[in-house]
Amino acid sequence: MASKRSHEDTNDTPPISKKPRKGFSVGPANLPDGTHLRKVQKIKKDLIHKAKLKRSYAKLKERELDSKTTTYAEAPPEEPASLELHPARQAMLDAPEEPPQDATGSNSGNSRDQQRPRSRKPKPIPFQKEAREAQKRKEEAQARQEAYEEASRQRQQKLKEREKFRKAMAKARTGGRNGQRKLGRESQVLLERVKRVLGE
Repeated sequence: MASKRSHEDTNDTPPISKKPRKGFSVGPANLPDGTHLRKVQKIKKDLIHKAKLKRSYAKLKERELDSKTTTYAEAPPEEPASLELHPARQAMLDAPEEPPQDATGSNSGNSRDQQRPRSRKPKPIPFQKEAREAQKRKEEAQARQEAYEEASRQRQQKLKEREKFRKAMAKARTGGRNGQRKLGRESQVLLERVKRVLGE
């Protein structure tokens, strides 16, 4: 049985040659000279520029990472924290306590703050002027609507009264049994009309 060939024995086959990189194309290849071609060239130039920026940024980032890892590796190990207090803190703790001052004490700045609450500026309301104008317009529109409704209600009432008066006069003018006008009915209608005219 034949032994297996090792990878080094494959030298007799020709190596695969790499094709030369051709670059990349943006847009159609057969554009006429003019705005379209210039636009395509601008896009290609921008793409190349962005790729170069990304590549240089990646290199810088890699360099920084390498330098950070070396500085951290070279740093000496930190000592564990001790339980002793800092001298300034120890001095503050050892100092005798001062009694708190009352409102009439020598420290007038604090007493003034305690007596009078701080006045703050009112919080600005956005579009306050526009909101007031809109509310004013709304009230005016509502007043106009109410006036219109009142006028139409009075108009309807007058029409009803006029129709009622017309019917009453027509009924009064029709002849009675012997063809005479009904003066009693007619006088009542005329009296109401006179009262209404004098009332206005």
